[in-house]
Amino acid sequence: MSVADRPRVGTTYRVQIRPDFDLDATADLVDYLADLGVTHLYSAPLLTAAPGSEHGYDVVDHRSADPRLGGEPARLRLVRALRAAGLGLVVDIVPNHAGVAQPAANPPWWDVLLRGRDSAYAGWFDIDWERGAGRLRLPVLADDPDALDDLTVVDGELRYHEHRFPIADGTGEGTPRQVHDRQHYELISWRRGDAEVTHRRFFAVTDLAGLRVEDPAVFDATHAEVLRWVAAGEVDGIRVDHPDGLRDPAGYLARLRAAAPDAWLVVEKILEYGEELPDWPVDGTTGYDALPEVCGIFVDTGAEGHFTALDARLTGEHTSWQSLTHRTKWEAATRLLAAELTRLAALVPEVDAEAARAALAELAACFPVYRGYPPEGARHLASARSEAGRRRPELAGALDAVTRRLRDPDDELAMRFPQLTGAVMAKGVEDTAYYRWSRFVALNEVGGSPAHFGTTPGHFHRFAAARQARWPAAMTTLSTHDTKRGEDVRARLAVLAELPGRWADQVGAWTDRAPLPDPAFAHLLWQTAVGAWPIERDRLHAYAEKAAREASVATSWAEPDTGFEEAMHALVDLMYDDPALHAEVTAFAAEITPAGWSNALGQKLVQLAMPGVPDTYQGTELWENSLVDPDNRRPVDFAVRRELLARLDAGWVPAVDADGAAKLLVVSRTLRLRRDHPELFTDHRPVPVRGSAAAHAVAFDTGGAVAVATRLPLGLARAGGWGDTFLTCPVHKMTDLFTGRVYSDPQVRLSDLLATFPVALLVPGRSEEATA
Repeated sequence: MSVADRPRVGTTYRVQIRPDFDLDATADLVDYLADLGVTHLYSAPLLTAAPGSEHGYDVVDHRSADPRLGGEPARLRLVRALRAAGLGLVVDIVPNHAGVAQPAANPPWWDVLLRGRDSAYAGWFDIDWERGAGRLRLPVLADDPDALDDLTVVDGELRYHEHRFPIADGTGEGTPRQVHDRQHYELISWRRGDAEVTHRRFFAVTDLAGLRVEDPAVFDATHAEVLRWVAAGEVDGIRVDHPDGLRDPAGYLARLRAAAPDAWLVVEKILEYGEELPDWPVDGTTGYDALPEVCGIFVDTGAEGHFTALDARLTGEHTSWQSLTHRTKWEAATRLLAAELTRLAALVPEVDAEAARAALAELAACFPVYRGYPPEGARHLASARSEAGRRRPELAGALDAVTRRLRDPDDELAMRFPQLTGAVMAKGVEDTAYYRWSRFVALNEVGGSPAHFGTTPGHFHRFAAARQARWPAAMTTLSTHDTKRGEDVRARLAVLAELPGRWADQVGAWTDRAPLPDPAFAHLLWQTAVGAWPIERDRLHAYAEKAAREASVATSWAEPDTGFEEAMHALVDLMYDDPALHAEVTAFAAEITPAGWSNALGQKLVQLAMPGVPDTYQGTELWENSLVDPDNRRPVDFAVRRELLARLDAGWVPAVDADGAAKLLVVSRTLRLRRDHPELFTDHRPVPVRGSAAAHAVAFDTGGAVAVATRLPLGLARAGGWGDTFLTCPVHKMTDLFTGRVYSDPQVRLSDLLATFPVALLVPGRSEEATA
């Protein structure tokens, strides 16, 4: 297929293709996706992943589509189905790391274990052979000094229970332990892994080994198959997973762009509040920067003081976000990423080893963004050095020595340190602080900043206009497989900001009745319950356990506290088994749900209509109460969605509470308009709203259409509704796509426009003209 024939990437629909929902099952969705209005299917990674993988981010063989998904024949069937329906394909690729949990499944890794430094693939992986005395350390043993006694030799392999390893030529004689001691690898206790592994990892996941794609040969070998798909016209876009982990992201992306010059290219780059994407040869980010801006519009910024006071009352202490994240980032650097820290400290021989470790850890803990890039990187480094010096004045000499080295872009330390800061931020903030800081968890989201309590419409409009000017083809999103809770859960939790006193009284009563030793976590758990209610008991149990262990306060993954976890699970059971408490939770959730629905429709419309390429995560076209992975990868009932879409297309106008059909209406009509009339989505300008309730509306012109959403619905109701509030349409005769009503007066009263739904999408012309 020629470039000219490829469908323009206008909108995407994310599908978690996996063994229990494979390529053929996905092909069966194509007619539904076409009816929904998307232009492209956006898939999880398709290359061969580790046996048992449910997500595909642990690729073990870059040469082919995963046979567990149906392999190459099924991939081609999917491509044909998409092209027949006029749809395209966006694929996810994973350049930073490969799966090594089962060495035999990954031929290059197996060869490295077999031949060590002499392997043809030794340069594929980022291994510190010197620190390992020439051996690659693998933390798979039990925490037992006699664990090596359980080794066996079977079929020419070294075995440790279910783990299999190769035996180098000429080293297979003697006892299993003697055989082990001759290998190019050393098996060590799993507890020693974070401190002693000798290969760069994906964050702190030892089973995901870092790849050296900065080497052109490694790039070519690991990208050849996907680039073949692109060259054949079978793939239109590429989503690049975790570029911050790479040694040279800018160089990598330049090479990728040269290899796929016409592909839509987006990067999973997480930007901190106010941070700009570097000037890379890409179309933008995967949308985490847009998520907090959109969701924040529906949070009452005036409630911050109430929630700060509530947090202090519940926990008995005043905690600042800055102090908390510094602590969690320091913990990540010195514990979870201790091996990476040690490797960096060894590059600073002019400083005492412990002082070098402390200085590097402090700089990483104080680094204000995931990773610094020119030219802003110098400013971020200076900021980190200043804050580190303030916190640790006794390290001044070591900090100065390290900082001098980090300012030289050609220094090995300067090339490796950014790989540490990104991992420290991800593990310290996303995977720890977000579970400890429970002041208002609707804000604790990837790409967000919990310290910034909501977003004003004016700030959002400035963000959207800047995005249209610089990154008009960047992705926007509200939910992904990495978000901490689904978009509709956040939308309902935003309602709490409109009744802070009511929530304070209610959660106070619940925590008094059923206290937990960790009151901050208890607050997170209660917010989660009302945000996702009604939620199946086993799902809430699973979430509570994961969240508590990620927080690493009262319990953790490495040291589970049985007593705390029993109390935590007992509290979850109490929510279901105590009739009075169950009734209270149910009643409170019911009380905030209608306003949550309003917020959910509003944020969905804003995300779909604002500048960018909007993604819809699988299943979220209906109400969806998922929590963190793996909960958000649960199977989706597409039969229900097909049926509801057919009813909508037959003319049914649902009530807002009708099984999420109102959300499906908003999604399908907005996606279809973007697909059929892309010329209407070329700009972003605020549309004036005037009247007593103007603060409760967000409205903007997309370059031809007008999107209108209700914000702070409880406050609107308390004020008596829209009253005299109206907006000024840019043209006469506009039709609301959600209701079919035509408005001929340029002054449209919001009490009329939003009488059926809390959102509207106005397009020029009468009903039959608007949809032509």
